[in-house]
Amino acid sequence: MAGKIRVLIGKPGLDGHDVGAKLVCRALMAAGMEVVYTGLRQSPQAIARTAVEEQADVVGLSILSGAHLPLCRKVIDELGRAGWEGSCLLVGGNIPRRDHRQLEELGVAGVFPTGTPFGEITAFIEEKVKK
Repeated sequence: MAGKIRVLIGKPGLDGHDVGAKLVCRALMAAGMEVVYTGLRQSPQAIARTAVEEQADVVGLSILSGAHLPLCRKVIDELGRAGWEGSCLLVGGNIPRRDHRQLEELGVAGVFPTGTPFGEITAFIEEKVKK
């Protein structure tokens, strides 16, 4: 691998719980990735702007509020407007199985419900982003 994989972890919307997002950040860092965490309550525009500024290969969204479909739709739209050239968008959190297909149809590359082993997430990212 020529360079480290750069991952942006964002918390869109009004959800105020970020322990899981922070744990995912630590796991990705332990796997050798560069990680930027946007913090709580970020707008889709702010997440997209930061993804471009940080040259993120991957954008991961942590959503526990149940608003994953509209938030992912908005973030995808904003990433397109901002000209993000990364590899893939991921989403994790309280994501019911019935919504996985809709998320994938929107353009989400991977869906990781709460409790997904960290190794599964890192392996998925490493496979998707081969530098």
